Amino acid sequence: MKELTLAIVGIDFPNNDRARSNRRSELMLLSPGAAMTLVPEPRNPVDPQAVAVFSSSGLQVGYLSAERAPWIGARIRAGDEIVAIYQGLAGGAGYLRLRIGGGAPTLPVTRERDEVTAEEPNFWPDPDGPEFGA
Repeated sequence: MKELTLAIVGIDFPNNDRARSNRRSELMLLSPGAAMTLVPEPRNPVDPQAVAVFSSSGLQVGYLSAERAPWIGARIRAGDEIVAIYQGLAGGAGYLRLRIGGGAPTLPVTRERDEVTAEEPNFWPDPDGPEFGA
């Protein structure tokens, strides 16, 4: 079982629904630990390897990054059990915690609120790189 923190990108783009729902607003309403759903989009005209991210209310909140989507999408298509939860919002991206191989993901331990400045998040995404399948 492997756990990763992954960025949710595109959170400032409006959805194409009738209400032009706001992705960032939806993320701001979520509590850490809220269930997230990952949906591969093989018919996406921009990137056929795209993986959309949805909140528990069914509203799209963005996509996995182009570096991570092919690997995660392949794991989903292979039938691996993947569970995702909302981790937090920092700057231009939201973050989710993902567990591959069964069980629920765990939120990383965060530092005390008064130790965190406005410029730094209170959690740290896993480093990108080929060792994680990017």
